[in-house]
Formats: sequence, C-alpha cells, structure tokens
Amino acid sequence: MKTEIDRYEIRLAGAGGQGLILAGIILAEAVAIYDGRNAIQTQSYGPEARGGASRAEVIISDGPIHYPKVMHADVLLALSQEACDKYFFDLKPDGILIVDSGHVERLPSSQALRLPIMQMAVEATGRPLTANMVALGFISGLTQIVSRPSLEKAVTARVPKGTAEANLKALAAGWDAAEGAPKQR
Repeated sequence: MKTEIDRYEIRLAGAGGQGLILAGIILAEAVAIYDGRNAIQTQSYGPEARGGASRAEVIISDGPIHYPKVMHADVLLALSQEACDKYFFDLKPDGILIVDSGHVERLPSSQALRLPIMQMAVEATGRPLTANMVALGFISGLTQIVSRPSLEKAVTARVPKGTAEANLKALAAGWDAAEGAPKQR
C-alpha cells in the first residue's frame, strides 16, 4: 500500500548536457503513467547547449497540483558546484541534499549525501552520460517515491534507441547504492 503524498518536490540541477531534463521527464512519467499519481515536470536551461545551468523540477502529489514549480524542495540533486550554491536555499530544513562528490566540494550542510555519481556511471556502464540515471536511481531508491518497475518502464520508453540496457544498468547502480542509506520520504 502506498503512502498518501500531499506534495513532494524534487529539483535536479547541474550543467547542460548532463541529462537532468531527461531524468526529470522519466521520473514524472514513471510516477504519473505507471504509478498512477499526479506529477508535473518543468525545466529550465541556459542558452548554451552544454555547460550552462540546467534544472528539472518534478512535483508529485496524490491530489491536485496547483502550482507547477518547486517552492521548497524535499530533494535537491546538485551535479555541479554552481547548482548547489544556487539552489540550496530552496531546500526544506529537513530536505535531502544529494551531491556528486566529484564535482561539488563546498557543502552548505553537513547533512548532504555525497555520492560519486559520475564515477559510478563510468563503473556501471563505461559512459559518464549515464550519471543522470545513477542519480535518478539513487533518489528513487532512497525516497521510494516511485516504484522500481515503473521507473524501469519509463526509462526503457524514453531513452534513445539502443541505450536502454546501459541506462537500466546505471539506474540499478544508483538504486542499489540507496539501499545502504536511511530511507526518506
């Protein structure tokens, strides 16, 4: 039986080209299409194709969602120092800050969960571009906000043709890493 969710806010932030918008779309689709909850996904990115600021936001609820943007994040993923510095202040006091330990050195909180996300992607798939799936797997495994089968279906349906196997491996690496961490909602 799933727990009722009033409003759960997730922000995925980093640099353009890290696949965070795709990760946000996949999360929202997994929640809405396969798990049957309400979800809204929004995105923002700089004018640069790669390297500029990028963020995806996903709001999840069992009721209506009246405002489509993150106001006070329950989860903030920061894959760059700039993203961590810029968005940390929107995190709830009891929110979860997840950072890529290889790219974020200055932490605004000792409560941050440091994970070598890019390194884990390379180890799992040989491709740093799958770091978005490692992060998505970790967030989902940690929060249990979406079921694993639903997330796997959404990944398979959304990733570029021929990359599903690698992306699912990266997703599994992140999910498995979350199993040792304390569960959060």
